Amino acid sequence: MTQAGSGAELRRTLGVGDAVVVGLGAMVGAGIFAALGPAARAAGSGLLLGLGVAAVVAYCNAMSSARLAAVYPASGGTYVYGRERLGAFWGYLAGWSFVVGKTASCAAMALTVGTYVWPGQAHAVAVAAVVALTAVNYGGVQKSAWLTRAIVAVVLAVLAAVVVVCLGSAEADAGRLDVGVSGGAGGVLQAAGLLFFAFAGYARIATLGEEVRDPARTIPRAIPLALGIALVVYAAVAVAALSVLGSGGLGEASAPLADAVRAAGAPGLVPVVRVGAAVAALGSLLALILGVSRTTLAMARDRHLPGALAAVHPRFRVPHRAELAVGAVVAVLAATVDVRGAIGFSSFGVLAYYAVANASAWTLSSAPAARVVPAVGLVGCVVLAFALPATSVGVGAAVLGAGAAAYGVRRWWAGRSG
Repeated sequence: MTQAGSGAELRRTLGVGDAVVVGLGAMVGAGIFAALGPAARAAGSGLLLGLGVAAVVAYCNAMSSARLAAVYPASGGTYVYGRERLGAFWGYLAGWSFVVGKTASCAAMALTVGTYVWPGQAHAVAVAAVVALTAVNYGGVQKSAWLTRAIVAVVLAVLAAVVVVCLGSAEADAGRLDVGVSGGAGGVLQAAGLLFFAFAGYARIATLGEEVRDPARTIPRAIPLALGIALVVYAAVAVAALSVLGSGGLGEASAPLADAVRAAGAPGLVPVVRVGAAVAALGSLLALILGVSRTTLAMARDRHLPGALAAVHPRFRVPHRAELAVGAVVAVLAATVDVRGAIGFSSFGVLAYYAVANASAWTLSSAPAARVVPAVGLVGCVVLAFALPATSVGVGAAVLGAGAAAYGVRRWWAGRSG
């Protein structure tokens, strides 16, 4: 294992509140504005059951991540945990799935911003957003936390308005909340896999482990707090949208929350919802760039990525080369390719990432009681990953296979050179 010297360490500036905000900025992002529709199509009236299943798996992953982050408070998240607990290959595979999948997600979030702000110039706006947020991150993680706090406040206010308008309207009907399983068990699991993507932001807290004050205390408190708040928000929004549109209408909606407030008799709120979606996408993009650059830093320290990316800025104490590299790649993708329809493998990659986290947490203790949560999390991740649409599973497996092949070639070459 390659250890960074003290001169190459990041600055610990984030407290519990900051860490919770970073997690919420990643979770309560654009996903909630778009994920409800596909999930409703998959599960039908079992949407709320799917949300519950996703929350249980996310809780197990969160607790496993929190335990591991307290023991290994370094940048990189599950890349570090897998490397330390299971071996170099498993850590690498987790890091690979995270960096590749989330880089595509960054480009998708950037294009989401562009689509909401200026549909005719979506690519140009997307690149501008990437450049601006990379500059914010370059100036230090505390600046990123301040901006994320403002973004979270705006998004939560918009979502609260959606809930109040929908539940208070004459169109709201509690009968539409039937939690039967019209989509079947497979549909519920597929919906859970799709909705799980919206919970995955708490990983950003763990990947920032080297920038958190008193990480052994802060991270285990911040992760479940952020997850709990996100779950309450998601449940309230899902109930509100279902009460107005029903599972059928929600499944057919291209912009579920905008359609919900329109159906509730408040068309004037639609532009506000659109602004909220754009701001939410900015929050997700900010947190994604933070997380990908920190995992890139950790992998570069171990030479799985070019060692130059392990550099830490002497003044701002951030992985500035990793941030610039991630920003450049995302900007090129956002400028040239519409990847919104091509990142189905991202959910598969995220679930693979957390499967490694749970397997790593399993090794922390031999006590049966301590192994219940990681066991449930590991099984849940595997089940949800393979319950995703076949295309997502196929592309995701191919991406992981390519990463494993690259690792094998690198080890073979190193052996020959040695």
